[in-house]
Amino acid sequence: MTAQVSSQEAKAMDATQNEVLAEVRNHIGHLTLNRPAGLNALTLNMVRHLQRQLDAWAEDSQVNAVVLRGAGEKAFCAGGDIRSLYDSYKNGDTLHEDFFVEEYALDLAIHNYCKPVLALMDGFVLGGGMGLVQGADMRVVTERSRLAMPEVAIGYFPDVGGSYFLPRIPGELGIYLGVSGVQIRAADALYCGLADWYLDSEKLGALDEQLDHLVWHESPLKDLQGVLAKLAAQQLPDAPLIALRPAIDHFFALPDVASMVEQMREVTVADSHEWAKTTADLLESRSPLAMGVTLEMLRRGRKLSLEHCFALELHLDRQWFERGDLIEGVRALLIDKDKKPRWNPPTLQALHAEHVESFFTGFEQSGS
Repeated sequence: MTAQVSSQEAKAMDATQNEVLAEVRNHIGHLTLNRPAGLNALTLNMVRHLQRQLDAWAEDSQVNAVVLRGAGEKAFCAGGDIRSLYDSYKNGDTLHEDFFVEEYALDLAIHNYCKPVLALMDGFVLGGGMGLVQGADMRVVTERSRLAMPEVAIGYFPDVGGSYFLPRIPGELGIYLGVSGVQIRAADALYCGLADWYLDSEKLGALDEQLDHLVWHESPLKDLQGVLAKLAAQQLPDAPLIALRPAIDHFFALPDVASMVEQMREVTVADSHEWAKTTADLLESRSPLAMGVTLEMLRRGRKLSLEHCFALELHLDRQWFERGDLIEGVRALLIDKDKKPRWNPPTLQALHAEHVESFFTGFEQSGS
């Protein structure tokens, strides 16, 4: 799962042609992430291919809309190809620097795209996968969907616009998702506003068929929504986060992560004691620094424009490989696989507010 980093750009691009499939059918541009064995994890060449294709279709009057999907049944996209970024940093290359700049530019382009974008979020939608879909006009989940911003588990922070879309989820739900890195399913995705429609995976073929035979009228967006309205639902019953909402809103509004963990062990809110204990254990396994910076980033992101949120994430990125816990997290979980990361600092109690604040020094917040 390493990206092409050779200087033979053309050869690398050829190798990537099949990793992103593009075709136009009935005035719809279909883009498919095609690395199913790697859960469609994004490489830099895939990002560039997606950007080039979207740019071309933006100028093509024969293309009315775009559909994004992942090959296979396991994942839309399980994030960025983090192993290749680790290798780049260790080898003294700049792939990891280029990757984030271009990935964020692609995500921002989807948010601002001039034609409707329909994202089919079947299977895992993690990290960089969330960055691709959250700017789409229509986000469809299935019973196989698993959404998360799981970066804190490897000592990183939820980027790809996470500083914008997570804190805009009602209450403290987005803070919870970002600081804990937990996965949610379709009902919770709809409840949180991270998805718009639910469709059984067995109906994805029927959706394609209807798109292939769609008769276009004046508004491509309304035409597509009309197709979805026949096949999909916009709400599901029994979203687990509804019952947990009072506890999440209480604990994740506290000043810092150490306070959250302490209260989860001592205070019971709305019959959530078992959840609180489990969540406290989970947070104590994560990188204290990553959680602390994530919490501060999300709270700042609430007041920032989308463009400023991406700028803030890049500001953090430029320091993170040297000063953050990502390299150690990748070593422990993906390279050596000992699953015993040596976080720095090792505990929440040892994490000082000044340390967290230092990552934000020099970031200009004006113009938000």
